[in-house]
Amino acid sequence: MHPVRQLVLVLGDQLDLEAAAFDGFDAVQDAVWMAEAYEESTHIWSSKQRIALFLSAMRHFAQALREKGRSLIYHRLDNTSASADLRSIGAKLRADLVQLLPQRVVMTMPGDWRVLQQLKMAVESAGLILEIREDRHFFTTVRDFAAHVSGRKSLRLEFFYRELRQRHNILMDDGKPAGGQWNFDEDNREAFGPQGPGPIPARATFKPDAVTQEVITLVDTQFATHPGTLESFAWPVTRSQALQALQRFVDERLPLFGRYEDALWPGEPWLYHSQLSSAMNLKLLSAGEVVEAVEAAYRAGHAPLQSAEGFIRQILGWREYVRGIYWTKMPSYIETNALDAQEALPAWFWTGHTDMACLRDAIKQTLEHGYAHHIQRLMVTGLYALLLGVRPQEVHTWYLSVYVDAVEWVELPNTLGMSQYGDGGLMASKPYVATGKYIQRMGGPCKGCRYDPALREGERACPYTTLYWDFLMRHETLLARNARMALQVKSLVRMTESQKQAVTVRADAIRRGEVGISQ
Repeated sequence: MHPVRQLVLVLGDQLDLEAAAFDGFDAVQDAVWMAEAYEESTHIWSSKQRIALFLSAMRHFAQALREKGRSLIYHRLDNTSASADLRSIGAKLRADLVQLLPQRVVMTMPGDWRVLQQLKMAVESAGLILEIREDRHFFTTVRDFAAHVSGRKSLRLEFFYRELRQRHNILMDDGKPAGGQWNFDEDNREAFGPQGPGPIPARATFKPDAVTQEVITLVDTQFATHPGTLESFAWPVTRSQALQALQRFVDERLPLFGRYEDALWPGEPWLYHSQLSSAMNLKLLSAGEVVEAVEAAYRAGHAPLQSAEGFIRQILGWREYVRGIYWTKMPSYIETNALDAQEALPAWFWTGHTDMACLRDAIKQTLEHGYAHHIQRLMVTGLYALLLGVRPQEVHTWYLSVYVDAVEWVELPNTLGMSQYGDGGLMASKPYVATGKYIQRMGGPCKGCRYDPALREGERACPYTTLYWDFLMRHETLLARNARMALQVKSLVRMTESQKQAVTVRADAIRRGEVGISQ
């Protein structure tokens, strides 16, 4: 191989031929470096679906690089010559830099603090400085976010979201928000009702090709003990497939996305959600082109404003917001635990072997497909962990492991901050807590469950409902100071001491694992 002027590092979540790292790329003098590393699948016990998605997408991207004529150094997991001491991405890079001796090393901003530190150390050990370029897949930079929050006593999505809407002229008419209001949350909280969702357009699926089949065999062999299954694997793994998935969503499911974005229904994992987050987080799609397609559908009269705004808020607002929080608060953010939650994550989170119908439905679906929509994550699995008092770092590890779209920059703030209130309200203005009645109202599988969401005491009491009241009692002093929680806390005065004691006894039994396990 010719002497390398510029070595371009590409990670598994940076699969974009037009990424900033390629600016000024010279096919004669420069080379691309990619590596599959065991540690990226084992530092947390990654699910088979997640491992397969990343490896397949990386190998397809490697093909695209070669077709573009870009010199490529690519390390495969199934390379039998790989040494046992080269299991991390940092170690692989360090070894190659000794051989390649590039003049400089560049990359696009990564999505994981841990990986960034590894790569920096590897490059510095070679006497070089790692040049990090902005990720153009986002509307904002971390510096933009830092400037926005500077001097503010609290961080709230709404102000940031409105600022970005105005700056990028998205869903704006003559300088004002389309429809005369900034959000349509009140219109986007419908349940399906007793009749259920009816026929739902099928999601875009992609039959595994030879590359993906090879990866599936590799994962089933080398990661046989990891959670989940690959029988249903059908995620987009190329740019072309991702674009097809985007078009299918806009054409078929976007019109009803807003109305039912918070709805649940047993046995229906996909509903009207986009399932585009994995393609976006791999950078097969950019945030800009996704938002542009959704706004165009609204402008053309194909989708109502409530659906377009509800979806765009998730991309332009929330996605940018959590990225800003991650990179301005790491590395200390990952250790926050404002509620001093110390319980272990129940072992059945890795199997789905629970007699709580909503959790069984959400977890088994997650293990089968590597996917759950945002209400299942926030108000089913996440809510249970929060009420139970699970250490938020264990919840984070589980979410990062099982979901195909999990990259730490987006998963950690969503889990630790939004879901588990581990940051004490930095992200969310209150803990998102509710009884089992919420899950029932939104269409959860309560009808087929042995527990009654209306009961908080006794053998048939829904664990969510019991733990909700236990949560309010355990954190009464803290929550009473929160304006958005004060009314809920005040409801404790209506409970007698004997009722409180019954709730505590039942909650303790749940924590000991005497309730909720499949028999």
